Amino acid sequence: MTIGPGTAGAAAPDPLEDLARQLLTEIGEDPDREGLRDTPARYARWWREFTGYDPGTIDTLFETTSSGQMVVVSDIKVWSLCEHHLLPFNCSLTIAYRSAKQLLGLSKFARIAHQHAHRLQVQERLVSGIADDVMSITEAPDVAVIGQGEHLCMTMRGIRTVGLMTSTSFHGVFAEDSSARSELLSLVR
Repeated sequence: MTIGPGTAGAAAPDPLEDLARQLLTEIGEDPDREGLRDTPARYARWWREFTGYDPGTIDTLFETTSSGQMVVVSDIKVWSLCEHHLLPFNCSLTIAYRSAKQLLGLSKFARIAHQHAHRLQVQERLVSGIADDVMSITEAPDVAVIGQGEHLCMTMRGIRTVGLMTSTSFHGVFAEDSSARSELLSLVR
């Protein structure tokens, strides 16, 4: 079999790059013009980087010195993608729990949050999934996650105005006891 010129060792076409080229063409751009020539490859790399994100170890635990202590980690910033429009949204998260037997390592809160953010998402599922993981890893029933996000699907299209959406996931004492919930909310303010 004879291999034609330019085909020996040629890499298989990248479907994500092909999609990016097609998108550029469909919106009236020339994917071969200066400035856009490498855009399809950058687009493909970004999607793979975003969806292939590895948060590292998320379950480092330490023995607690006092059970029932409220631990609050605030202002964790994440970016995600709205599954309805494939547009980004940023979210500031507060994660709280009352320690039972073990304490979760501080950086693990952010790792858990980023693990959930690096997929097509809605904010309500983002905060709920984070709460579920913190409960599962720490075995603490008292967990709360508050997310406040700006969604570019609202800011850049449709109504085209900035608005912050707040969603919560309260479990255990945070769901059942208004004084515990009030204590948390006063700490977050």
